[in-house]
Amino acid sequence: MIIQMNRNRCRSYGATIYLLFCVAFGGGQLTQAQTVSSHAKLSVHWEELTGPDFVEAIKRSQGTCLLPFGILEKHGPHMPIGSDLLNARYAALHAAEQQYAVVFPEYYFGQISEARHEPGTIAYSRDLQLALLQATTDEMARNGCKKILIVNGHGGNASLLPYFGQSQLDKPHDYVVYIFDQRTPTTGGPKKKTSTDQHAGESETSKMMVVRPDLLHQDRAASESGADQHRQSLSEGVYTGIWWYARFPDHYAGDGTAATRELGEYQMKWWVDSVSKAIASIKADDASLKLQDEFYEKSRHPLDTPQ
Repeated sequence: MIIQMNRNRCRSYGATIYLLFCVAFGGGQLTQAQTVSSHAKLSVHWEELTGPDFVEAIKRSQGTCLLPFGILEKHGPHMPIGSDLLNARYAALHAAEQQYAVVFPEYYFGQISEARHEPGTIAYSRDLQLALLQATTDEMARNGCKKILIVNGHGGNASLLPYFGQSQLDKPHDYVVYIFDQRTPTTGGPKKKTSTDQHAGESETSKMMVVRPDLLHQDRAASESGADQHRQSLSEGVYTGIWWYARFPDHYAGDGTAATRELGEYQMKWWVDSVSKAIASIKADDASLKLQDEFYEKSRHPLDTPQ
């Protein structure tokens, strides 16, 4: 009995010593496994990350986050209402895969008053547009996004976004807002067939052939006219908000029947590569935040600014 107890005790001591040996000499392997895990592929989708992965993603992205900005509006008779949203998100996600960044979920709270007469349009008030965008970038920054790149996919935001960027100087922020508002190369690629190509026309339809061809209805592209109706005559340089409706009342500016996948592939690759380059330059930018801080401080004491 005593001999058996001693044997059991020896086995127990042996197991303990073996465990300590594994911890002492196997710890390196465990640490290595954890290190490998920490360098595993992280999703670029904000909404797909876990809490711990989000912390790692912000570190890996150097605090660089993308806000793809689309809209909900009619796109001719043949394209989906969310075309700008789908295209901008596609460009942002693929660019972030090239230059790692965290991509915010779908954002469509922009300027689209000119399409309120068309079904499916969601048009928010100007005050809400600016307040919501400011609250969104503030919240992104609170979560570690100190460099926020807005990737615009909607032409109607062309005035809203620069104004929003300028308004960041109204009061101090501990982050920088960058805006990228290019979607189509000015030269190169397959020769286009049309001259009017502004909305749901040759280029946008071609892009959708790449992004979501399953949502396209090319057989409907010729059912409405995308020609300029010229229903307003004003001297050059005079602007009025009704200008778009005066020219393109069906919210269609171009000819979607001219679209080709070849053109779409060229333009989407250009867009993705351009956003990727923008991300790289933003990551390397160490001047903008310093200059903002300098500006905020000087704006508190304008009479002290050397004249």
